[in-house]
Amino acid sequence: MSSSAIATGLQLRSLVRSSGELELSLAEVPVPQPGPDEVLVRVEATPINPSDLGLLFGAADLSTARQSGTAERPVVTASIPAGLMKAMAGRVDQSLPVGNEGAGVVVAAGAATQAQQLIGTTVAVLAGEMYSQYRCVKAAQCLPLPPDTPAAAGAACFVNPLTALGMVETMRREGHTALVHTAAASNLGQMLNRLCLKDGIGLVNIVRSGQQERVLRALGAGFVCNSSEPTFLQDLTDAIGATGATLAFDAIGGGPLAGQILGCMETALTRSASEYQRYGSTIHKQVYIYGMLDSGPT
Repeated sequence: MSSSAIATGLQLRSLVRSSGELELSLAEVPVPQPGPDEVLVRVEATPINPSDLGLLFGAADLSTARQSGTAERPVVTASIPAGLMKAMAGRVDQSLPVGNEGAGVVVAAGAATQAQQLIGTTVAVLAGEMYSQYRCVKAAQCLPLPPDTPAAAGAACFVNPLTALGMVETMRREGHTALVHTAAASNLGQMLNRLCLKDGIGLVNIVRSGQQERVLRALGAGFVCNSSEPTFLQDLTDAIGATGATLAFDAIGGGPLAGQILGCMETALTRSASEYQRYGSTIHKQVYIYGMLDSGPT
């Protein structure tokens, strides 16, 4: 298929106005002709990562969101609290495309052999601006998916897998042997669980509902602690004691959870100490906060 048959496509845009308002809209943008080493991807699926949400919504108060426009071209607006506009200064009055990664079918390609070989192939792409109908990228940026793999199954091939691998690599480089992970029933959490099972790494999964606990246990997770249970802190301490986890990755951010994890690590370590230590354990314990599902104080 030639890209000359595709003149324009829709793209989701996020705009922070100097008046203190966020605007989400669909813009009609030209579809470029692929260069020699480029391909044109018809985007069929994209995930929503926390980094996507940060760009998409900025500092807007979504309780004020309202819709206008038409059914074909809806527009969503929301107010941004005056105290948070300073954090938006770098993007004010700029209409920004959104979407880190996604997947779709290559419908046109440049003359290079590497590009031509991808025509008709479903590929995953990490290139930004993926909340679009069409995306022109370098052929080298495309990850061909196995035959008959739907785009939705391959849309999250980069951000979460690389994050899970990075967590395990960080653990090893910093001398830890086991992990604690929060929001553990997420797409990323399920990937990390499979990775740790494969590599024989102790993993303590923290979730907040019985349904999420059942999801992880069905995937073979050995330690799942439900923060909504009255026995949560005891369960967490026992799981940390059993795995020896001294490193945690927290997607929640706000609230007491990061401190609770460190407290349970300390309790687990002093519980097994051979002698009394008046200042507690000297073993290094650490929590990386990598998300902000709770925007309140930590």
